[in-house]
Amino acid sequence: MAPRGDGRLFLSILFITCYCTVTLAQVPVDCCLSVAKKPIGKGLVANYHHQVQGQGCAIDATIFLSRGGRTMCAPINEKWVEGLKRHVDQLRKFCKKQNYTGKRCTGVKP
Repeated sequence: MAPRGDGRLFLSILFITCYCTVTLAQVPVDCCLSVAKKPIGKGLVANYHHQVQGQGCAIDATIFLSRGGRTMCAPINEKWVEGLKRHVDQLRKFCKKQNYTGKRCTGVKP
């Protein structure tokens, strides 16, 4: 005869698993709702990534991360955005050679 506690333990584990799955599925995505019209200064930016429409966000955007950790949203296909992305890519290469040390590499992530 099996102990009576096994059924309760199974139901508890099942409830916790289902609750965690539902909770994780509802994590909100941090999206840009609008983009900057003015160019962002090269000295402010340490990194960037892209936001894609249809993957939880309403618009396409390039998200620049400042050296202090703030986010700045920019349009995808502007000329100044492409130049700023090239600058960040060069900065990443430079900082990789310098082992991410020095004032220019503040905020740049490996």
